[in-house]
This record gives sequence, C-alpha cells and structure tokens, in this order.
Amino acid sequence: MRTYPTNSPEAAARIVALALISDGNVCKSEISVLRHLDAERELGLPEGAFSQVMLQLCEDLVAVQDKTSAGMCTVDSTTLTALLSEVDEPEIQAKVLRLASAATEADGHLTDAEATLVGAALLQWKMGCVAA
Repeated sequence: MRTYPTNSPEAAARIVALALISDGNVCKSEISVLRHLDAERELGLPEGAFSQVMLQLCEDLVAVQDKTSAGMCTVDSTTLTALLSEVDEPEIQAKVLRLASAATEADGHLTDAEATLVGAALLQWKMGCVAA
C-alpha cells in the first residue's frame, strides 16, 4: 500500500475513497453528494484528482488484499490504522469524517463495512468521545 505525506490532500481523500468502496459498490448518489459538497476543494485537491486517488487505492487493494466472498476488498485493522494515522490534524479529520459520512449515507443504506470504517476513524481520532 502506498503512503502519502501526513495530512496531505491525498491521504485525506484516500479515507473518503475507502468509505465509498468499502461496501463493494460505488453509487451515483455517493459521487453526487461529494460533488455537491465540493469534496475536492474541501480536501485541497485539484479538480479531477479524487478519482485518481480512488483508482490508486483500488490498485493497492487489489494488489495486496484478500477478497471476501461478496467480492469486496477488505482492509485489515493494521492497514486501516496506518491509513487513518496519515491524517492527524483535527480540522482535516473533521472534514474527512463529514465527507465520508455524507457519502456513505447518500444511498440511504449504511453497510457494516461503512459503519466499521467510520467507527474506526472516530475511535482512532478520539472524536465523539465524552469525558467521564
């Protein structure tokens, strides 16, 4: 799996892209919501660069990951932790979560894979936690 500089637009975009492909199906509604939210600009990417990041992610996953019986590429917890750790700036993390959540909810169906990804980000980035 390729690496990106910490907090780079590509590192942030890859997590959003992972949210899109995590259920094995990228819907038109998911892409539309990202366009509506101007995701590329929000993430600091040049126009058209998000699709390149998603293509590179898919290439990496096909090269190194097992496929589930449903044909979905899986990301093990170690790899997911590494990908999430490439974004450690709270403002960028918040953008990534907002965009990933909007995309995964766009088709009206949140899969286990999508929920697992968002939950892992919330946990690793210590967001949404209430102090005891």
